[in-house]
Amino acid sequence: MIGALFKGLGTTLRYLFRKPVTVEYPEVKRPVRERFRGRHQLKRFANGMERCIGCSLCAAACPADAILVVPAENDPAAPNSPGERYAARYEINMLRCIFCGYCEDACPTNAIVLEHQYELSFYDRRSSILTKDDLLVPPDKGHGEIPPILEQLNRRPSPPAQIDL
Repeated sequence: MIGALFKGLGTTLRYLFRKPVTVEYPEVKRPVRERFRGRHQLKRFANGMERCIGCSLCAAACPADAILVVPAENDPAAPNSPGERYAARYEINMLRCIFCGYCEDACPTNAIVLEHQYELSFYDRRSSILTKDDLLVPPDKGHGEIPPILEQLNRRPSPPAQIDL
């Protein structure tokens, strides 16, 4: 009993004379871990085309039902994305989002990414719904290469696996 008391006082004395670690938050922001999941972003390809093809797999994978995707047919003369469809309307309700990352895992084109931005405050419910305009990165900030569209989007299904009994 007394030994535990002295052990606790020893820990207190050990840290009493050390310089405190203080972060001046608004001016200095600490880096987050690499696997941190923050604010969502819709990415583009390097040529400026949207990565989102309107497949709604992210909305299907979301356990909180926070994502709404309304697809539309692409105009062949001026396509928005490298597929037959694109997301005409894309919304994420940040009040419902639990930042699980399932939407990121389900996306076949890596369009939705949870970035490292953690300042997500808002003052009313209306501003908690992020629209496609809020989520989409500018055309000059796109990254990646266009995948071989015919191979990736119109590929034949793989043959069924054979099970030896």
